[in-house]
Amino acid sequence: MHRYKFVLYRPLQFLPVLFGISIITFVLVRLIPGDPARVLLGTRATPTAIARIREQYGLDEPLWLQYFYFIQNLGRGEMGKSILYKIDVLRLIATRIEPTLMLVITSVVLSILIALPMSAIAARRQGRLPDQAVRVVSTMGIGFPPFWLALMLIIFFSVKLDLFPVSGYGNTLPEKLWHLALPSLTVALSLSAVVTRSLRAAMIHSLRSDVATAARARGMPESIVFWRHVLPNSLVPTINLLAVNIGWLIGGTVIVESVFALPGMGQLLVRAIFSRDYMVVQGVAMVFACATVLINFLADIITVTVDPRVKL
Repeated sequence: MHRYKFVLYRPLQFLPVLFGISIITFVLVRLIPGDPARVLLGTRATPTAIARIREQYGLDEPLWLQYFYFIQNLGRGEMGKSILYKIDVLRLIATRIEPTLMLVITSVVLSILIALPMSAIAARRQGRLPDQAVRVVSTMGIGFPPFWLALMLIIFFSVKLDLFPVSGYGNTLPEKLWHLALPSLTVALSLSAVVTRSLRAAMIHSLRSDVATAARARGMPESIVFWRHVLPNSLVPTINLLAVNIGWLIGGTVIVESVFALPGMGQLLVRAIFSRDYMVVQGVAMVFACATVLINFLADIITVTVDPRVKL
């Protein structure tokens, strides 16, 4: 169990990271052009009304004092009150977490289902036509931007074939999964391309390792060598790469949710930015940051579990 000692002190190392993210988020949000009070009031934006709104939400305070209140609220498990929605930010985010979480989970599962067989085919037939095809497809997947993939999938599967809905989320679990089919596929195509290249390289290295050679010398069939020795040894670098890219994926949901009109945190963030809703932008950014840190922490635990040789 000494291999898991990092579980005790690693969360303490995350505190400076989150503190730094809170400062960067706070400063960048304030650099967004425009006044939240003026955006909220619109044509009714008289100087008196603007001053009253700014005072109500503490926007007339010095920046250092606003940041102090922000940190103070975080310490109490609060994130302030939304200027646009007039409710607690944490409660507002809680209503939007499910679509984003479902999108991330389904996208990761789909990307693994795509990347694993493609990597295995390419590694076991290195240099041949299947390997070349996989490398071309993965390169194309990396090169295509997510919003372009989303539009192409909508045109083909929704407009031409009328198989999947263009937008929305649904009410029951089957309806939600049905609405998430195209958004998840959009993200999975980009993510699986990166994972495929990494997993293919790791599998090729493992196929040439001494462990695989010794297993073949004992008369073990090539398929057993691959699934028992090659694949487990190839997972360690891929797990860490997947964790890093899941962090990117969480941020990338902003684009996908906007294209497919999913009522998730990404769409909430975009609307909050345009309405200069500082509290919501800060809250969503901190939730994304905490989720990324947590995912990398879980990836470290999985890595140590899969490969006993790794020490963190």
